[in-house]
Amino acid sequence: MKMTRSDGRLCGHMLAVILAATAPAASALDLVREDVREFAGEMERKHGFERAWLEAVLADAAIQPRIIEMMSKPAEKVLPWHAYRRHFLTDERIAAGVDFWTAHRDTLAEVEKSSGVAAHVIVGIIGAETFFGRITGRFRVVDALATLAFDYPPRATYFRAELEQYLLLAREEGFDTKSVLGSYAGAMGNGQFMPRSYREWAVDGDGDGKRDLWGSWPDAIASVANYLADHGWRAGEPVAVPASLWFPADGALVAGKLAPDSTVKSLRDRGLAFETTQGAKAPALYIKVDGTEAPELRAGFHNFGVITRYNRSVLYALAVEDLGRRIESQLPAAVAAAVSAQ
Repeated sequence: MKMTRSDGRLCGHMLAVILAATAPAASALDLVREDVREFAGEMERKHGFERAWLEAVLADAAIQPRIIEMMSKPAEKVLPWHAYRRHFLTDERIAAGVDFWTAHRDTLAEVEKSSGVAAHVIVGIIGAETFFGRITGRFRVVDALATLAFDYPPRATYFRAELEQYLLLAREEGFDTKSVLGSYAGAMGNGQFMPRSYREWAVDGDGDGKRDLWGSWPDAIASVANYLADHGWRAGEPVAVPASLWFPADGALVAGKLAPDSTVKSLRDRGLAFETTQGAKAPALYIKVDGTEAPELRAGFHNFGVITRYNRSVLYALAVEDLGRRIESQLPAAVAAAVSAQ
């Protein structure tokens, strides 16, 4: 969502520390630049913004070279699965997740019932994105989006659209653009929603008339679920299961897809062994990632592909599933019993 939702958040705070010492200094956005003037003019024409307000917001934005460096090195691209997984599935994060689930068990149960989205996946996403609210980003969102919109050609079109959405969101929600913080890609709040995602899928979960992804856990929980539900989540269906090769046919199986490109029967016919209650014609995909000593194999299903709509990474979807399941397995007896009874 959060980014395309690949909007890689793993190690964002770690990379910031490493790169801060070497990255060139930030500089003010040049309002004289033709692309900046074109953007401001378009916002004025399309959305009725006052030119003076737009110029004040854009003049306040800082171009930060370290954001571009971090954008070029997302953890999903540079870490093998075993290292990526290890970052998320720490004792500390799992313990924080148990506390979070216990504290918000009623909200999670209510949202799971109304949306159909599994509570362990909601918890896994919030844990992976923000460590349950501990790490929501330390870059000003206006700086991140302006930097990537005007000084990062590979994805300038996407981030210019997100900057447009952010200014609309700020007007709608009354945000102070000078103070809103987020990730190096401009993702915000406890669900790490990009501006477009915030506008389209954030919801008011506590009924106070506001959509607050920083200060309201009911809003954040309901918004994550709403995003997944609207992207096709199927209630009661699995995400992924362990798999193995029952004959040496790895060459007949192609990994790396973000969503199912095959069926349960087809994967089994090509040598992948796994247990599932899904029918033979159910969508499925082959997952192969780098384990500590040997490749790790899984079969993924429709809901795996839905999670990759939140962040377009196989590793991310696996981490969310594993983190959520591990937390669920360590819930106190009373909470676990309530979950099982749902």
